[in-house]
Amino acid sequence: MSQKRDYYEVLGVSRDAGEQELKSAYRKLALQYHPDKNPGDPQSAEEKFKEISEAYGVLADGQKRAAYDRFGHAGVGNSSGYGPDFNASIFSDFSDIFGDFFGFGDVFGRGRSGSRAKRGADLRYDLEIDFTEAASGLETKIKIPRWEICAACNGRGGKKGSEPVTCSACNGRGQIRSTQGFFTIARTCPQCAGAGQMIREACPECQGEGRVRQEKVLGLKIPAGVEDGMRLRVSGEGEAGQQGGPPGDLYVLVSIREHPFLERRGRDLYCTIPISLVQAALGAEVKVPLLRGQERLRIPEGTQTGSVFRLRGKGFPSIDGHGPGDLYVAVHVVVPKHLNREQRRTIESLENALRVENKPLPRPAERTRGSHE
Repeated sequence: MSQKRDYYEVLGVSRDAGEQELKSAYRKLALQYHPDKNPGDPQSAEEKFKEISEAYGVLADGQKRAAYDRFGHAGVGNSSGYGPDFNASIFSDFSDIFGDFFGFGDVFGRGRSGSRAKRGADLRYDLEIDFTEAASGLETKIKIPRWEICAACNGRGGKKGSEPVTCSACNGRGQIRSTQGFFTIARTCPQCAGAGQMIREACPECQGEGRVRQEKVLGLKIPAGVEDGMRLRVSGEGEAGQQGGPPGDLYVLVSIREHPFLERRGRDLYCTIPISLVQAALGAEVKVPLLRGQERLRIPEGTQTGSVFRLRGKGFPSIDGHGPGDLYVAVHVVVPKHLNREQRRTIESLENALRVENKPLPRPAERTRGSHE
């Protein structure tokens, strides 16, 4: 009988290795030497797998590790092997290795759930609305093509009046168990997909699917203040689930058409109003576009191009109820490009009366910009 190797050497770790290092080492070696991954030499792989599992079984147990560190293999006796005293629960942390990597249930017999219930898929709907609708909010209706629960069989997939029968392959357990070497593997039954039952006669409306493709009309409420690109979730209005699973959700992606004059920045609105040289010099009253209608704005005499006026509370509403923002109106003085003779004479006379010395202006940081509220 060959002498057992040192457990630390088997796992390739130092004697002061911590719990996480032990787990990582065992995980790596278990994947490498599992019999299913070594079809060319399964017997040798199984022996190696037994050895690394035995080593981890001792070193992962605090009491056994202490005894092993003090007395070696004699300190743990038969409990280190796969005899009657072996406790497979110590490997419960590694069920994902065997279930996800190799495609079957927990190797130590816990198995997977036998339910075939599956949540329905989420859906997306793109909704385009006007700028003013985004400000006021709206209620609308949309049509959603989606999978619905079959009304004829109520989602069971079987013909009305027929009852499901026990799966003959797994006898209703939903799993097929087989023994490989020293442990038992539980696989999902391929015949009933883990349900444990089979449909005797398929529903003629859905052909056993339990769902049918339909177009659903939904009422949708868009809150005032919604932003462009915002995604609204409508719970439970996605695809119907399968085999009794819950439905998915509907996500409505909102896009907002641009306004011809107003620009939105958060809750505030911005627009630019052109005025003439005379209006800028003498002052004037102009009409400013709002979300709904217009408002008159008084432009004081001597207004310079780029001056900004603020209209409080005339901006965009807030979706969180914090109140509307403000409207900022920038003034742009329009200089005519083409003048007739009479206009030129008038401008020249104004030039003589309103001559400006063409000295450079102060740096922008030192210049104060005209602003009015």
